[in-house]
Amino acid sequence: MALKVELKPGERFILGDSVITNDDQRTRLFVEGDAPILREKDILRLEDADTPCKKIYIVLQMMYLSVDPKQHHPLYFQLIDDVLRAAPSTAPYIEAVNSKILTGEMYKGLKEAKKLIEYEGTLLNNAKTSPSL
Repeated sequence: MALKVELKPGERFILGDSVITNDDQRTRLFVEGDAPILREKDILRLEDADTPCKKIYIVLQMMYLSVDPKQHHPLYFQLIDDVLRAAPSTAPYIEAVNSKILTGEMYKGLKEAKKLIEYEGTLLNNAKTSPSL
């Protein structure tokens, strides 16, 4: 079964190792095959990875798009370890990401990583608004 991708004018997506940009009108594509696909809304640019959990997302993104995802494992596990030591309460989110990776569902792992980033944002906001001791 083909994956249906609907693109807004000017929207970009990654198909395998290629970036594809839509022209100036809505487009509907049907993609068959096993190439990884990331829509623009799911792509995090390196310069926007300004928190530890966003850096995890970047590595997951690289793993998803890579022919050999294992080459990114050392960095991924280091980042996970750093986050868990700094914020142990992230463990359920990280477990959800790891569960998807272990079952070969990398795209769903990215979705779980978005929840981790959202939770990280909550932690950071709470730290900013908490009175210092």
